[in-house]
Amino acid sequence: MKNYSVIFLLAMLSSCASIKRHNEQRASCISPEQLKEDVDYAYSKLKQMHPQLYWYIPKQELEHKFDSLKQTLNEPLTPLQFYFKLQPVIAGIREGHLSLRIPRKKFTKKEIKKFEHQKGLFSRFQYYVDGDRMYIVQNPDSIENIKPGTEILSINQVPISDYIKKYRSLISSDGYNTTFQPYFLKDLFFNFYTAENGLASQVTLTTLYNGEKHTYTLTRESKSNTDLEKDKEMQKRTAEKKLNDYVAASNSYNRSFKFLDKDSTIAYIKVKSFSREYSDEFYKKTFSKIKNAESKYLIIDVRNNYGGSLYEINNLYSYLTDKPFTLIKPSQVTSRDIPLRTNYFRKSGPFEYALKSIAYPSYFFAQAFSTYKKDGKVFYKMKADKPTKPSKNAFHGKVFVLINGGSFSASSIITAKLKNDKRATLVGEETGGANDGTVAGFYSYQKLPNSEIRFPIGLLLVQPNIDFSDSKKGVIPDIVIHESMQDIIDKKDPQLDWIRNEISKENKE
Repeated sequence: MKNYSVIFLLAMLSSCASIKRHNEQRASCISPEQLKEDVDYAYSKLKQMHPQLYWYIPKQELEHKFDSLKQTLNEPLTPLQFYFKLQPVIAGIREGHLSLRIPRKKFTKKEIKKFEHQKGLFSRFQYYVDGDRMYIVQNPDSIENIKPGTEILSINQVPISDYIKKYRSLISSDGYNTTFQPYFLKDLFFNFYTAENGLASQVTLTTLYNGEKHTYTLTRESKSNTDLEKDKEMQKRTAEKKLNDYVAASNSYNRSFKFLDKDSTIAYIKVKSFSREYSDEFYKKTFSKIKNAESKYLIIDVRNNYGGSLYEINNLYSYLTDKPFTLIKPSQVTSRDIPLRTNYFRKSGPFEYALKSIAYPSYFFAQAFSTYKKDGKVFYKMKADKPTKPSKNAFHGKVFVLINGGSFSASSIITAKLKNDKRATLVGEETGGANDGTVAGFYSYQKLPNSEIRFPIGLLLVQPNIDFSDSKKGVIPDIVIHESMQDIIDKKDPQLDWIRNEISKENKE
């Protein structure tokens, strides 16, 4: 027991020292020469690992962007200041999965515990971004009685439009997509804000509602004992929570299913994230219920779904077809050793590191033989690029899919495939992810040598098995219907309503 206590104490001390060193490095200034080295390092790693670097930007244009950036690096900068200069260039590559990690301050376990006992400052609202303007559209806790539809004009006297213009340059979608940024920006805005301004205990908001300006002071409140008990209850994993992939942070399910009418004619599946966890069991049970109910229509809702598991969307597609299918094309990588650059030991504590060390030889050989060469190109073996049989409970009725600018990555892969195969009617907005695929799959987590900014680079070119459109845009819906801010405030759903009306018309004919 003494030995374990010593190991635990050493691990704690090492962790505290690591946090201190990280925060000191984050606050230190880096010379222009070193910053330029980091720019060159980032570009060299991209050329080495990214399988489709010049898909949306010519090589000459990208090199000009990097060279122009280096010419502006004439004074020492902190890693965060450097991030705000380099990330817009990375975003200019127009590959939505490609992004530097924000160099955040790290916190000790004691500090994290303190935050867990407090309510969020900004996270208790839901937001809507329109151009350079931001609105509060939901205020579940009725904080300061701020009404949905209230525009935020400034935070601590700084115009919100200044922040939006700055943060928008940090975000890219795939190609020339027109819908992704507002969705992603509303979700990431306060990540950028707190990285810049810290986790404040109090802020002042200037707002506008019905032509009247108001000033509110928001304070980070302590949670009551009742709140803390609710938190504990939310963390418990029940069978239902597992099946529907419950997310305690948002008190919601990643997957849900219901019938929209009393006679079970219309089945409705909503997937917020393709997480894979318990997805086999969820789809097996769900499509069994749909089959037993003899539903004629199925609505799949992947709005605001940023993607996830290829395995899960391959499995879902098997319930939507009556013949064997191949979901994606063979996935290209830049070289045969790429699968071994995925940072196998990343985020491993001492115990995990020991276990992974034992398993490493098996991992090494599996990855070493996971590629093959064809027509001078290297490809990575994936289950989703092999023919898959339809599931025995596959649905044979009419399928509608709801999409919007928040439908990204795997959501775009499956919707592009459904549209190409004429298996579904897509309703809503252009997806945030590209129609013709993306670069993701798995990543090599690079660290810029001087600023120590993390830079994950996607290694696989993942493309749906469809006719290549070369649109350089997202998946375009068959029926374009936009959701307004007022729709959100009034809890109306014009996109779903269109589908229900269409079904109603068909049944009257």
